[in-house]
Amino acid sequence: MWYIIFAVLTVVAHYGLWKLFVKAGRQGWEALVPFYREYVMAQLTGRAKWIVILLLVPIVNIFIFYGLYLDLIKAFGKRRFWENAAAVLVPFIVLPIWANDPLVKYLGNPNSEEFKKKYFYKKSMAREWADAIVFATVAASLIRGFLIEAYMIPTGSMERTLLVGDFLFVSKLNYGPRVPMTPLAFPFAHHTMPLTGGKAYSELIELPYKRLPGFQDIKRNDVVVFNYPMEADAPYNRPVDKRENYIKRCVGMPGDEVSMSNAVLYVNGKPGFNPPEGQLDYIVVTDQTGLDMRVMRDKRLETVDTGQPNIYQVFMTADEAAMVKGWMNVKEVVPNIRKAGENEDGTFPHVSALNWNFDNFGPIKIPSKGWTVQLDSATMPLYERAITVYEGNKLENKTDGIYINGVKANSYTFKMNYYWMMGDNRHNSLDSRGWGFVPEDHIVGKALFTWLSLDELGSGLSKIRWNRIFKGIE
Repeated sequence: MWYIIFAVLTVVAHYGLWKLFVKAGRQGWEALVPFYREYVMAQLTGRAKWIVILLLVPIVNIFIFYGLYLDLIKAFGKRRFWENAAAVLVPFIVLPIWANDPLVKYLGNPNSEEFKKKYFYKKSMAREWADAIVFATVAASLIRGFLIEAYMIPTGSMERTLLVGDFLFVSKLNYGPRVPMTPLAFPFAHHTMPLTGGKAYSELIELPYKRLPGFQDIKRNDVVVFNYPMEADAPYNRPVDKRENYIKRCVGMPGDEVSMSNAVLYVNGKPGFNPPEGQLDYIVVTDQTGLDMRVMRDKRLETVDTGQPNIYQVFMTADEAAMVKGWMNVKEVVPNIRKAGENEDGTFPHVSALNWNFDNFGPIKIPSKGWTVQLDSATMPLYERAITVYEGNKLENKTDGIYINGVKANSYTFKMNYYWMMGDNRHNSLDSRGWGFVPEDHIVGKALFTWLSLDELGSGLSKIRWNRIFKGIE
């Protein structure tokens, strides 16, 4: 729903920009073409045209765009603070209004001496640029922090639902914007300074977790962006909101029981969501001709050489596995599923005696706010981290029992809701099967839709996955 609203508002804003371009004596379609649009803006505002190249530089491109954009607004006589604020925050309202107002006209190059004399304004150019940069920084930070933010998919853990090279928008509004917990930070950097490295934030001021009201609660099987919980540990020791962003599917809600048997997810004893475009890895056995790596590359099938002649490990969907099985030289295609009762290192809660692995584990009850768990040798490995690291308690095992914050306890009542996150690429995903629960204060937002998708193996126009542009995420 929200990506439809966003698309409509984007169209309305571009409609206003189209008509403003026409008022300035340009072709309306020029307002719709990225990079060329900014080139035209530079022409209309008297800026050096070479600065358009800087749009390719991350972070710098934000300043360049808003500098040109606010200059264009000034060319139509809109120089007051509220007009600049409205142009950045609600362009879908003010641009169409100005475009259809006969009193709003293109006055000329706002950076020319003639313009400055005819439409005298006391601010110097340096002051105007400084104001524009400060305002754009504040506005963009507020938008990224409280409304919507762009992300890029760097790994294949959600394939094929999401692909490496997908650029997507994540809504902060759906689940409610999280108030920044470490507000002193370098603009547009998450946790590391660009170029120089080092921390991009200060822990001088740390605020408690608080989330503003949202439009909805998290729903089972939503695709969610969250902060990676394990970065609470050394060597990172990062505050919650500065931990790395991960994207997975929320397959388990607070209070649910989750388990897996032979790579099939169960939630509360019933089969859980099976992503239609999800992947497993398969063992493919061929005759002596082997697999043609060019074909595998063209079909974007991730293939690993097992070191054994004519035996390959291939990550693919069930439909793709059926296709490969039909090839003349393929003898066998078998899902590479771990056996029940075999311990796999790295499986939560890291107790070898359980003999759990990523395909066979559980059941595990996900903590919910207000739920009380009895503390014993069976539950402690599952919930100790949540009690200590995520909820900030001191837990001690003494000879006469368990102590929480110095008080003997045989139970604990949770203060937060927790979630179970898993990647759709079930055999190529680091997720809750490896590190357990995701606390509610780590939730960043809901993935809405891809606005661009680039294929690293493509070239020219084929590098763009056109069928994924504005594709909703389900």
